[in-house]
Amino acid sequence: MKMKADGETLTLRQVTRLKDGHQTQVITTRRDLSAVEVAHRMFSRWRQENWFKYMREEFLLDALVDYEVEPDDPERSVPNPERRRVDKEIAAARQELTKLQEAFGEAAMDNIEARRPTMRGFKIAHGKLGQKIRAARSRLEALMARKATLPTRVPVGEAVKDPIVKLAPERKRLTDLLKMVAYQAESDLVALIRPHYARAEEEGRTLVQAILASSADLEVTPDELRVKVAPLSSRHRTKVLAALCDELGKFPAIFPGTRLKVSYAVSPQGA
Repeated sequence: MKMKADGETLTLRQVTRLKDGHQTQVITTRRDLSAVEVAHRMFSRWRQENWFKYMREEFLLDALVDYEVEPDDPERSVPNPERRRVDKEIAAARQELTKLQEAFGEAAMDNIEARRPTMRGFKIAHGKLGQKIRAARSRLEALMARKATLPTRVPVGEAVKDPIVKLAPERKRLTDLLKMVAYQAESDLVALIRPHYARAEEEGRTLVQAILASSADLEVTPDELRVKVAPLSSRHRTKVLAALCDELGKFPAIFPGTRLKVSYAVSPQGA
């Protein structure tokens, strides 16, 4: 793929992923990576961005780590919150119009032609419903026109009435790195249990969190550091834990600062 701008040619590469009949295109200038590596990096990035957006909005995760703030740039561009509010109103207006049109259609299907043989007679008989439909259309058109006048992005100083501040960046960079590593590790563990747990998509992360919070015994031998995790609350979850221990055993892991190989198993206590 080639693009021209100001007389210069930029060569780009397109990697396409096909899953469940849906195609996703990734455009990149990297030609030194395989197609699999390009797709893996891009989708990992999207996953991290979605997770940080959710945690920031729902749990104020950043503020739990650091309370120190500094002034932010009031001219920094952010999505226009007014446009987002109008989008919600448009969605509600469309839903209302659809319901009214469905009611009008049902009335037309049930119309007895002998009583109202013409469309004019039908509209007169259902005048109130027609008025509601016209009013809903007018409201939707007005909202669409209003949205067209709103900029997509605005300076944060216009979007927020409170003082414009941000968390101190130095500590935030470090904590962001730690959170990303922890989230990636959790995601990798979920991927390992997926073949062994039917409800991995719905409960995989909850199960992994329960495993990480479980107690365990450490046994040191001349060659190994053996981690024996306590059984979980149910037999089927304990079986998944045992399968995860087997999967982790396939990867060579050395405990930092030693030559001890780390091995995992379920403690026989209560099994």
